[in-house]
Amino acid sequence: MKALLSSTIALFLGAVCAGSSVPAASVPAAKITGDYVEARTASVFAGACHYNGELVTTGRDAIVAWSFSSGSYNGTDLTGIRAMAAVTCDQSLGYEHAARKSELVIDPSATDAQASALASLLREKSSSTLGKIVSIRRTPVTFSHADRKYHVEAKGFASMSVEPMPNNECCAQPNLVWYTPLTQIEHRKVGYTEIASYSAGTLADPWQREGENSAFYGTFSF
Repeated sequence: MKALLSSTIALFLGAVCAGSSVPAASVPAAKITGDYVEARTASVFAGACHYNGELVTTGRDAIVAWSFSSGSYNGTDLTGIRAMAAVTCDQSLGYEHAARKSELVIDPSATDAQASALASLLREKSSSTLGKIVSIRRTPVTFSHADRKYHVEAKGFASMSVEPMPNNECCAQPNLVWYTPLTQIEHRKVGYTEIASYSAGTLADPWQREGENSAFYGTFSF
């Protein structure tokens, strides 16, 4: 009888201990962040007539660039990666559901694992804005963000020089901002494009634009 009672008590205490255990709290994944800038073949800040005129005649192409400062994807650290992409569309990029495709360039300083993780990240997070990534290549990418100005270049592929608009007009007149950036960014600002060009010609015809409010910049976060 004593043996049976002892066994019952042991089982009860074991059940209580097991039930009182608290599972370890899950640790949220760190945000993937960095600097971002893009330039388009249409003004993103303009009067209504200017916007409507470009909507049916141009604005089908853009170049975008990322400089990763922190974060990892599927266990691969993306810190320090620099990349550019050219995006083209069969209509203006203002039409959200128009077919798009893009070409991605990644700086050779990224490892093969990092390059693969970056491509997978963009396919997951930005497929609706970048479209299908039809090619990925390795080319040196310089990304400078100093004195509030951006200069990004991948020789033989694309380049852009962007600076803030004077007097922060995009915030004073938000009704004249007609598009949204191709990557989700925080503290979005419209930039003045000194010059932007796509020279590779492998995704679409080469193009060059300058002297217009056709850029977005800010801090991206995935």
